[in-house]
Amino acid sequence: MQSDPADTVMRSKPTLRYEGRLWMRGVDLVAGIDEAGIGPLAGPVVAAAVILPRGYRLRGLNDSKKIADEKRRAELAVRIKEGAIAWATGLADVREIDMYNIYHAGLLAMLRAVENLSVRPDHLLVDARRIPACTIPQRGIVHGDALSASIAAASIIAKTSRDAIMCALDHRYPQYGFASHKGYPTREHLQRLKELGPLPVHRRTFAPVRAALGLVPVQRHLFQFQI
Repeated sequence: MQSDPADTVMRSKPTLRYEGRLWMRGVDLVAGIDEAGIGPLAGPVVAAAVILPRGYRLRGLNDSKKIADEKRRAELAVRIKEGAIAWATGLADVREIDMYNIYHAGLLAMLRAVENLSVRPDHLLVDARRIPACTIPQRGIVHGDALSASIAAASIIAKTSRDAIMCALDHRYPQYGFASHKGYPTREHLQRLKELGPLPVHRRTFAPVRAALGLVPVQRHLFQFQI
């Protein structure tokens, strides 16, 4: 009986094999790139870029989606920041998400994360896509956050950074419960949206938000950002 490739990915742990192939070719600074916040109805999309040193090891490093415990994710984020050669985040705000659409806003956040690094990487490993506005050599890896240690590290930094933003929004708008659902379309969030209406931090091109505003559906693709 053959195993399902997708199941193999789900059970795998990220390693340095992609980075190692580049290091063997003399490519020294390899940055992993990932984002968090594609699906929520509120808040920014946040990306992270992480450059790990050769031979890097961190117990428990994995795709952030596979780490359910928030405290554990936060602990890993601290360890990653301490051990990385460089790390940075970048975001695209709600206005940019509504203007460019969430896909292109995610790419913009990724580009900003790369540009915010304290050193320029020689190569990028990007989760599932490529950043068209970036001139640095790069490779998109499907399920990269489950396969590449650098991308997994970036996924944890992006997730914890975005969660911190949503917790700050919870203090500003405590009635919406952002600290618990982080802006995702949970039953609680949808009910608050229906009862209280959208906030300035809600994404107005997303169907549940438009419905709460009494607006018709919007086309998925609006504008592409130009860098």
